[in-house]
Amino acid sequence: MTVRSILERKGHDVVSVTPDASIIEAVAILAMHRIGALVICDGEKAVKGILSERDVVRAIAEQGLQALDRKVSELMTSKVHVCHEHNTVNEVMEIMTVNRFRHLPVERDGLLYGIISIGDVVKRRIEEVEREAEDIKAYIATA
Repeated sequence: MTVRSILERKGHDVVSVTPDASIIEAVAILAMHRIGALVICDGEKAVKGILSERDVVRAIAEQGLQALDRKVSELMTSKVHVCHEHNTVNEVMEIMTVNRFRHLPVERDGLLYGIISIGDVVKRRIEEVEREAEDIKAYIATA
């Protein structure tokens, strides 16, 4: 099972902002879309960073409410791990687990193409295990 198969079901829509957006704007977008992270892109949709709820909470804890007036570019994680359509669910799970990420942008030809969350990965993995169990039951029943 690959990232491509997840995106075929879920779609390629990604909520993103530019690096010059304010944190307060980013927080409003996170809340409006009920999501946990925003991908930060330039005008061409090249991934420049990612901003998560954790980043915002950490900044507020350290700097107080004035952190909300800062630019996204000041708080985002700029060294973004990305994946590609050919990556397997197991590879993506490994990246997310080792690096403690809950969101992983998907790139195609160097541009943002989608996003995979830990929820997407777990859902697909559970479906895969359930399908394997059903196959085993069917095999045993016919043996």
